[in-house]
Amino acid sequence: MCFQRHIGSYNLVSTVYLGKPLCKYTKLISILVRIFSFSFFTQVKRVEQVSKTNKEQMLLKQHHQIWWQEHKQLSENRHKVEAEMQTLLDEGSLECEFLLDIWDLAHKLSKERDTYQTNTVDPIWQLREDLKYRLSEMQCYSSQKSCMEYEFLPIKVLEQVDFVKEQQKTILELLNQEKLLLHNIKIYLTTDNCKTSLFHKVPIQLLALECPYPDLKSSVFNEFHKFADEYWSKLQEIDQQLKVISRNIGWSEEDHWVYQTVINQYPSDLQSRRTLYLDMLQRHLPHKSRHDLVAHEKAWDQYHFARNQRKALILNWAQARKAFLLKAVMTIAEACAAHETEVILANNRRKQQEICADLKGKVLQWRAHQEETARLEAAIAARRKEKEDEKEKIQKEKEMIQRAEGKEKVWKIIYWAEKQRKWQEMEEKDLQRLAELKKLMIEQATKDKERVKFRQELLEKRLMERKELSLQEAHEKEERERRLEALRQQVAIVAEIDPARMMADTVASKAKMGIGTEEEECVLQRPLFTLHTYNEQQIISDPRIRVELALREAGLHKTPYAKEILPKIPPLRLPRKDMESTVFKM
Repeated sequence: MCFQRHIGSYNLVSTVYLGKPLCKYTKLISILVRIFSFSFFTQVKRVEQVSKTNKEQMLLKQHHQIWWQEHKQLSENRHKVEAEMQTLLDEGSLECEFLLDIWDLAHKLSKERDTYQTNTVDPIWQLREDLKYRLSEMQCYSSQKSCMEYEFLPIKVLEQVDFVKEQQKTILELLNQEKLLLHNIKIYLTTDNCKTSLFHKVPIQLLALECPYPDLKSSVFNEFHKFADEYWSKLQEIDQQLKVISRNIGWSEEDHWVYQTVINQYPSDLQSRRTLYLDMLQRHLPHKSRHDLVAHEKAWDQYHFARNQRKALILNWAQARKAFLLKAVMTIAEACAAHETEVILANNRRKQQEICADLKGKVLQWRAHQEETARLEAAIAARRKEKEDEKEKIQKEKEMIQRAEGKEKVWKIIYWAEKQRKWQEMEEKDLQRLAELKKLMIEQATKDKERVKFRQELLEKRLMERKELSLQEAHEKEERERRLEALRQQVAIVAEIDPARMMADTVASKAKMGIGTEEEECVLQRPLFTLHTYNEQQIISDPRIRVELALREAGLHKTPYAKEILPKIPPLRLPRKDMESTVFKM
């Protein structure tokens, strides 16, 4: 209003000075107001356009910087991975057959890539360069029509283009067939049956274990299947959630790939990350509105959260499977150790029985030797007695022979000599056998003494080991009791028994019921959180605020002078260069 009043007074003075009539005063004022309004609107539009352009340039600069960093990082990672793969193939191809196969496959793919470039890419580039060359010739020698008609034959060029198109079409059909085959293999590998077979497959470590108890091994397998079924049901629930979320997204694979690629380009710790990637998505996907992008972002966050849950579940499954395998191996190892102990005890028992049977046989043999010795000694004594009796008889017969005739005497002497010789041979044979038996018995007695001594030492050693083991167990038991007693002393009750305090009201319960708070002072509650803002002194210290208050008190805060002077007053603390406004500099 002040501005219009100022214009009206100026126009009135000019009209009076020039001697014009006052009838057009209102029309002149409306015209001037429209002119100034249009100029002000034009200036505001220009400022908005400049601000929008600057904002667009700043966003493009940030996009360029981020994408350049991402390109540099990806290039470095690519070169690093290629160098590591090349080093692995160079060093391990001579030792590992699998790496040698990979090396052959890489060489084969390199040859196929070179063949593809020779047969497909090079003709296209050659045709492109040829066409560019011919077009440049046509532009340079447009006046020489006859010469160009002679040199340039469009039919041959079209035939060459058609040939390249047919070749490209054939190659694309082959590539599509390979793509379809790989897609079918991928679908088969990601089917539920394949996943179920891989998920419920018993590990080779468990199958390779040898357990002496078949029931224990079957129970371990049943426990593994039960354990796998629990995780499989959870995985099925998460996969169902992922299917529902992916069904609700409704985007094409290409748009979703663009969305995912753009999102991954911007690091999570970047300032104003969401603004940047939404702006870039609107540039790459102009057919999608901001509402669609935000809805897809929310759905993708849900999908990503479910994927993270699935990864965590698979990681937990791997850890639990590893722990289960370790526990199963330990259980089967303990069972094998127990079975081995039983086998050792059975072998020891069998060896003891064999030793007892051997000793029994040796005792029986020794008894037989004793009986044979006694029998031989009795036979020798009987023969000696018989010999003595025979001697007495012979003596008597000699006396009778002396009385008998000479012929009969000679015969009896011969008979006696022969019989005495036989007795002598039998006695020598019996004495030799007796000496052999005595020698054998002496050797057996020596061996028995050594065996008894060895068994006695072994028994003493076992008794000492058992005694040391019992002493060690007693010492461990005492040490365990001592540690338990120390723990009991640490957690022992040190408070005295106070039934009155236990049954009395607490301070919190009294405060809740309002007991005992009449004479106490009312304590102000603390604020929920601390506000970090400007205080009154900081606000008043700003020169722009003080000038505006002074102009407001004088009634001049809406005048052109105030509008002109206020933007020129610098603040108490200058802003950063990136935060400086350029609106009033245009």
